[in-house]
Amino acid sequence: MTYHNPPTPPRKSAIFDDVSLAEIRRAAATGIYDIRGGGTKKALPHFDDLLFLGASMSRYPLEGYRERCDTSVTLGTRFARKPLQLKIPVTIAGMSFGALSGPAKEALGRGATLSGTSTTTGDGGMTDEERGHSELLVYQYLPSRYGMNPKDLRRADAIEIVVGQGAKPGGGGMLLGQKISDRVAEMRTLPKGIDQRSACRHPDWTGPDDLEIKILELREITDWEKPIYIKIGGSRPYYDTALAVKAGADVVVVDGMQGGTAATQDVFIENVGLPTLACIRPAVEALQELGMHRKVQLVVSGGIRNGADVAKALALGADAVSIGTAALVALGDNDAKWEAEYNALGTTAGAYDDWHEGKDPAGITTQDPELAARLDPIAAGRRLANYLKVMTLEAQTIARACGHNHLHNLEPEDLVALTIEAAAMARVPLAGTGWIPGQTGL
Repeated sequence: MTYHNPPTPPRKSAIFDDVSLAEIRRAAATGIYDIRGGGTKKALPHFDDLLFLGASMSRYPLEGYRERCDTSVTLGTRFARKPLQLKIPVTIAGMSFGALSGPAKEALGRGATLSGTSTTTGDGGMTDEERGHSELLVYQYLPSRYGMNPKDLRRADAIEIVVGQGAKPGGGGMLLGQKISDRVAEMRTLPKGIDQRSACRHPDWTGPDDLEIKILELREITDWEKPIYIKIGGSRPYYDTALAVKAGADVVVVDGMQGGTAATQDVFIENVGLPTLACIRPAVEALQELGMHRKVQLVVSGGIRNGADVAKALALGADAVSIGTAALVALGDNDAKWEAEYNALGTTAGAYDDWHEGKDPAGITTQDPELAARLDPIAAGRRLANYLKVMTLEAQTIARACGHNHLHNLEPEDLVALTIEAAAMARVPLAGTGWIPGQTGL
């Protein structure tokens, strides 16, 4: 009797996986690099790799319904005459009119105002609808200078100088021609329907010494009223934070690579920058060494999704967080009810890679008037406010469980890590040990 071994099933390469093979074929067929929106899709260390240590014998928890846990935060206390007083430590990140529709920008303003927090203009200038529905509005001052004028600087409640963005530190943004409508073109002084690529660096300063002069200029224009933020993409957070402080910033915003973007090269999104978790402790260390922790506020962004993420960022030393992608989801973006239309675009609800196309079925990342009309800014604003309320309640629940009566009282000692990578990045012990990789013995 003859025995035959069964045939070995074909085995695909771990390196040349289906996605890599498809990208090689696409590049070979078109000769064009891939552009998309959203953030990195790599599985990177993130807040899910951290756990809280709730109170037990060594700490006493707060009673959830009877003992207060404060959530307020003030941003811009260093030099500004009118710092921002926020009811919650969750702000809305900069997303431009152009990348987003007019109704979407209005909805963000409405939701933030209902929640007692701030929203941010993004690239491309300030719209009257956004200013009118945002009680607290931060004006982004980007390398492109699109729509920048002294009038709007004075109409803002704070100014955010954008040096870098987590999804593309060192690179500029993109806005494809199909999203440059008559109004967008007028606001940005661009030709209608022509692809736009923003500058990657500011035209009138080249380093921190020049930035100090620019900050003083902005303070003079706004009569020293407005807090000045500096936003940096996560790449060298220790040095960039220190230089931002020395240049005169009131607030430092650190954006990790899990943050989204309207559009840029896919190779940039996936291969440049640091995970958000790796950015926080070096930035805090820089502030502490300069004696500026809590005096210069630290805002962290990049992949914040829920109240646990908020609490973990604050425990690691941040004063507040900022959300972008999550806010758009709360408005109604990438909702499964539009699945058939997302499929027609070659994507699916939840993939977040259609933002650059300008054909968003939910009416959020588009300038098509018919699609934009699908979004009710009043209802969408209420959804955002509901989401922010839940995030805040979740963060309060965790803080009380750890024995704290303010979210800012959360501390690294409340955390442990599930993986060696997360322990090293967050500089907290690996769960079940006293070991912080690179800092302590086993």
